[in-house]
Amino acid sequence: MLHSHTKIWIHLIWGTKNHERIMFRENAKNIHSHLIEKSKEQEIPFEILRIQPEHIHSLINLPSNRMLSEFIKSIKGETTSWINKQNIFNQKFSWQRGFGAFSISASQYDVVKSYIKNQEDHHRRKTFKEEYEEWREKYGILYE
Repeated sequence: MLHSHTKIWIHLIWGTKNHERIMFRENAKNIHSHLIEKSKEQEIPFEILRIQPEHIHSLINLPSNRMLSEFIKSIKGETTSWINKQNIFNQKFSWQRGFGAFSISASQYDVVKSYIKNQEDHHRRKTFKEEYEEWREKYGILYE
């Protein structure tokens, strides 16, 4: 019998359109619950998910038979529709185009999970923009 075993840990980051700081308290709680539910429905549950006012950090174990781009497109598209139907914000909501996805080794799982868990403390010291620029430099991502 053939057995395949995979752990493809992905640190996902995506933000609100124009990095608008709008996801606070109760609306963030509702969005968090909805994202958790939808990821389970897609059989790619978030290991951890933290919402900041203008962006989200999450960690998933991507099954080998699934495409990351399809998962994130589905999650972002469905939540955009849901947020707008629920009138969570006083304006039309949308996510920014694109996303960040970074593979992590099993040896870094706890480190990354802790980093995501402590996003509020982390962003007291460093803004999202500062963090984003560091990620771009660290991973060699150039502007187009």
